[in-house]
Amino acid sequence: MRIAVPAMQEFKFRWFGHDTIVMHEADIVKRRGPFHFLQFDKIRSRFMDDLTEVIERMPMTVIASVIRKENLKRKYARPDNPYQLGLLFCMEKTHAFIKHNGNHEQQCHIVCESRSPREKAGQGKEDAALELEFRRIAAGDHYLQGGKEDSMPCFDMIFASKLANSTGLQIADLIARPIGLRILKGGQPNRAFDVISGKLWKGPLGKSQAFGLKVFP
Repeated sequence: MRIAVPAMQEFKFRWFGHDTIVMHEADIVKRRGPFHFLQFDKIRSRFMDDLTEVIERMPMTVIASVIRKENLKRKYARPDNPYQLGLLFCMEKTHAFIKHNGNHEQQCHIVCESRSPREKAGQGKEDAALELEFRRIAAGDHYLQGGKEDSMPCFDMIFASKLANSTGLQIADLIARPIGLRILKGGQPNRAFDVISGKLWKGPLGKSQAFGLKVFP
């Protein structure tokens, strides 16, 4: 983050004159709040080009999961919670990545955006349910895991408010939609994904994006 944090702050100062702006992808797409000026095509084009270049220059490895909700409901009579499935898949892939790099004995924080807007981050029932699932997965107790040998004690979970000015959360939010659109609407031009795809983990041999992007079902 020694490069990502300053790069994002510089971008904010360039466009807003301060770094307190929270880069919510939904606000950018809908041109609301502090992003209302993006209603002008030429300005929006320059803004998006600049933001894309910032993301492109950031040295990072992306591990993501896309859950096809409609397919999930059609395929299973009692489908699992898609958010919890996404958490499982991302934790498994991330653990494989850090283990490959020899860092699995060091603590790794998983920062989750709170899904309980009326409660303090981490205190609402949605957050509590996600944390319970996280603890189950970390202990290797999820029914889709192989048992204790699949435990991931290196992980710790932290909840952050949607308003938190966390660079990591904002980057995750910015890249999530382009990844989802690539899977769900693959025929559309998607310049953002073209940038992100080069950052997906390609496995121990560096040959397959399937290691960095889990699509289910």
